[in-house]
Amino acid sequence: MGGGLMDSSRLAEHFGRRLWRHRRLACLSQEELGRLLDMHRTEISQLERGLRVPRLDTVLKLSAGVEASPCDLIAGLRWQPGSHDLLGGAYAEGGSGAAAAGKRVVQ
Repeated sequence: MGGGLMDSSRLAEHFGRRLWRHRRLACLSQEELGRLLDMHRTEISQLERGLRVPRLDTVLKLSAGVEASPCDLIAGLRWQPGSHDLLGGAYAEGGSGAAAAGKRVVQ
């Protein structure tokens, strides 16, 4: 990423692109990954399209499913000290910034 600050929409899109890439590298369809992880295919689709912001446990689950490190799925996202945003996109503060931004948090 260019190092600019991102909002939650861009965070979700960035994560979704990385998830899509790693799922394809693992030669899995959305349905196959969903079955493997006990998630519905539409959840995978929404994550890949950047419509949902995943919780940490979901990132861990997805990374195991695509046989990638969680770091691979969030590569390019980092926190800028003194900021309320993350470089590459995400939330600097705990809590549910996703809900405030209108994003649905995957459980």
